[in-house]
Amino acid sequence: MADSLDQLAQRLQAFALARDWGQFHSPKNLASALIVEAGELLEHFQWLTEDQSRHLDAGKKQEVAFEMADVLLYLIQMGNELGVDLIDAAQRKVALNEQKYPVEQAKGSSKKYDEL
Repeated sequence: MADSLDQLAQRLQAFALARDWGQFHSPKNLASALIVEAGELLEHFQWLTEDQSRHLDAGKKQEVAFEMADVLLYLIQMGNELGVDLIDAAQRKVALNEQKYPVEQAKGSSKKYDEL
C-alpha cells in the first residue's frame, strides 16, 4: 500500500505542478479544503439511519466513494507539503491507540481512553 500511496502522492504533485497550483497549496489552505470535503462526505449521511448508512445503493456509494477520495487526496497533498510520511504516522498512531485502549478495558465500550 505504501508504494501505491507514494505513487498517488507523486501523481498529485505532477497534477498540481502542471497547473501551477502549488502556490495555493499551503498547509492552511489544504486543511481548509480537507474540512470542506469531509463536510461534503458527511452530507450524504446527514438524515440516514444507522442501518441506511450501512446499506447504500450503488449510485450513492459511488458518490460517497468520490467524496472519500477527495478527503484522501487533500490529506496526501498536506503530507507532501509538510513532509509527513502518512503511512508511518498512521502506524505510530495505531500503536498509541493500542496503548490507550487496551482490549480488556475498551472491548465493546465507546468511552474515551481517559474514562475507561
